[in-house]
Amino acid sequence: MRILRRELALHTDKYQINMMYAHWVNGSHKRRAVFEAYFRKLPFGNGFAVFAGLERITQYIAELRFTEDDIRYLSEQEENYAPAFLEELLQFHFQGSIHSMKEGALVFPDEPLIRVEGTIMEAQLVETAILNFMNYQTLIATKASRIKQVAPKDTLLEFGTRRAQEADAAVWGARAAYIGGFHATSNMLAGKKFGIPTKGTHAHSWVQSFASEQEAFDAYAKVMPDGVTLLVDTFDTLRSGVPHAINTAKKLEAAGKRMNGIRLDSGDLAYLSIQARKMLDEAGLDYVKIVASNDLDENTIMNLKSQGAAIDTWGVGTQLITASDQPSLGGVYKLVEIESPSGEMVPTIKISSNPEKVSTPGKKDVFRIIGPKGKALADYISFPGEKEPQSGARLKLFNPLHPYLQKYVEKYKAMPMLEPIFVNGFQAYTLPDLDEIRRYHQEQIDLFWPEYLRKLNPEVYRVNLSEQVWTRKQQLIAEHLMPDPNDEMS
Repeated sequence: MRILRRELALHTDKYQINMMYAHWVNGSHKRRAVFEAYFRKLPFGNGFAVFAGLERITQYIAELRFTEDDIRYLSEQEENYAPAFLEELLQFHFQGSIHSMKEGALVFPDEPLIRVEGTIMEAQLVETAILNFMNYQTLIATKASRIKQVAPKDTLLEFGTRRAQEADAAVWGARAAYIGGFHATSNMLAGKKFGIPTKGTHAHSWVQSFASEQEAFDAYAKVMPDGVTLLVDTFDTLRSGVPHAINTAKKLEAAGKRMNGIRLDSGDLAYLSIQARKMLDEAGLDYVKIVASNDLDENTIMNLKSQGAAIDTWGVGTQLITASDQPSLGGVYKLVEIESPSGEMVPTIKISSNPEKVSTPGKKDVFRIIGPKGKALADYISFPGEKEPQSGARLKLFNPLHPYLQKYVEKYKAMPMLEPIFVNGFQAYTLPDLDEIRRYHQEQIDLFWPEYLRKLNPEVYRVNLSEQVWTRKQQLIAEHLMPDPNDEMS
């Protein structure tokens, strides 16, 4: 299914094109390379992140072509790219391989979420778009799942379209929120394109456009008697809105119908919901639900619950779709392996004075280690040729920063986390539907003990390097930091 299709070959940073051109001029553009995308720090102070964005990445890779208009635009750039280079771009299509986490997976810092293998030219080109799609959708899916953790039994509605950063963010953000556990969206285009259930009530303008609030409620109920949720805070929630909604509900009952709910969009939501619940119950309307909106997020929802708020459904907009308390995931894309002149694949490393920015060299796989109780113990990063943990042999887990912190596990299941998406340019992965992704996300949640999932001060989940990966990293660090014998200061 083509979703919001557009030409995206130029959805990249200019320095990618410049590096591609420099490689082409140098004759190194066909060198094989391996890049890995990951993030260094969990968002929102959470104990996990939720991977999302794979569907759009897959669509992007499958349709990646330069158009004649793209080439014409590139020919006008100040770099004055050679016509033969531009002609090669016109023939370009991705012929490499991509492995990725599945959407809905719980993921953690410093582990490869996406691995791209191909020529240095094609692997460089796709960096910007992959990070763009992965960073935003993973951020929103994580925020949604975080909200879900504090309201696990309630209905969650994504209401963020009007506050999102443009249409793409609204539509793909709605999809990411659905992956993270939300039940419906207000965005009709997202509903159409992805099959997400859509929900909506009415605005204050509906009430204001009638001579009275009662007339507005009755008119709305008459038009849509099977889907009535009334916004009760246009004038006075408890003195006007709720009593008038009760009157409308009684008229619906007389017609053999039931009102769905009332919505609160301002004021003290805890107090108003408790009082409204009493009024509804006293009127024999215990089946009428209470919906709340108004700049909600996981913190306000948790606080409202602690105050005994009688709210069944939460409409979450701005704080979710913009991830307002952390508007960027900060995912990175690093070269981990490059073909040498002799044709051998050689691990590479990035050294930094910031220890957290030192990359882990070599092409790697990720396994989730599941203990005998069916719960995740750790994630394990190893080179593809290593026997452990796939053989089931005794496994050493240690903290990469503090190797003396270690333990051994023997009875475990090693769950491979990276799936082949493209192999030599051909799509090898069938994209699941959203309901499958939601089920997978719930299965992932069920793998983890509650201490890793809690909102406040979650336990840190182990991400371990194999001894071979850790040793190779230390070797490369030592090699690059070795003093120059010609340096008089050494």
